Amino acid sequence: MRRHLPSTQALACFEAAARHESYTRAAQELALTQSAVSRQILALEDQLGVQLFRRTRHGVVLTPAGRHYGRQVARWLQELEQGTLDVMAHQGHGGAVSLAAVATFATRWLIPRLPLLVARHPEIVVHIETRTRPFLFSDTTFDAALYAGTPEQVANWPGVQAQLLMQEDVVPVCSPKLLESAAQQSGMPRGTGRAHQGLPPQALARLPLLQQSTRPYGWQQWFGAMGVHDAPRALDGPRYELFSMTAAAAAQGLGVALIPPMLIEAELARGDLVVACARPLRGERGYYLVSPGEAQPPVLAAFAAWLQEMASTAAAPLS
Repeated sequence: MRRHLPSTQALACFEAAARHESYTRAAQELALTQSAVSRQILALEDQLGVQLFRRTRHGVVLTPAGRHYGRQVARWLQELEQGTLDVMAHQGHGGAVSLAAVATFATRWLIPRLPLLVARHPEIVVHIETRTRPFLFSDTTFDAALYAGTPEQVANWPGVQAQLLMQEDVVPVCSPKLLESAAQQSGMPRGTGRAHQGLPPQALARLPLLQQSTRPYGWQQWFGAMGVHDAPRALDGPRYELFSMTAAAAAQGLGVALIPPMLIEAELARGDLVVACARPLRGERGYYLVSPGEAQPPVLAAFAAWLQEMASTAAAPLS
């Protein structure tokens, strides 16, 4: 059976012309003549039996069908180019994983561990882009996603398989200076070597609190779990969208933050942040590796196995 596959040259001409809505600018970008671009697009329209551009006195304008097809072609060409570059780079060995990920988890947990992946699997390359919401893998070039969400949210993501990596436990942290000041005000003496001893939950209720805008009831839930019923500041305080922002604000002494320890390993190691109360709370969300529902390609399966191993030893120091 004959397959209806346009030439890549025709698709490249159409994609450039669709993006610019100009044959002239497409020709300049592709180092072709305007007539060559026009011929390729006319041949493509003839093959499809669909008009992609409407000719006007001032040039060309995409038809609705052309606009829809243009988005698809742009994605196909990007995927084809990326796959070609990966094969060229690896000479047929190993491969690449195109990963969509929540920014803070990728920056603060995954990327510091990627040297361990390189040591274990030098043939695997990981490309990372930011995505925070579920999407259809068929509409993107992603192989997998690192997603933070609840079990219900993961279950409602159609056509995927999800691998739980770890739960999002949160713990109160703040700057050493704020903790020391709070301890003195509460009348808790500090001797040598005890400067970073934590406070009881009731004492945190009187301190300035930093809020995570994506977890608006985080402090309320934490105080409730700790049995603290008098916490008037539980919903009060500056709000930050990302954990990285909240961590930076806490390190500057602006207040106490509820943050997963795995996302502030560097700050805890340097002493920029200390645990204000060593009583973590298991959050509703977890971190998942999500991929299409079919069997994983070997390169993705190897990456998934390594990722699960890293997650199972998340409490161990990096090496």
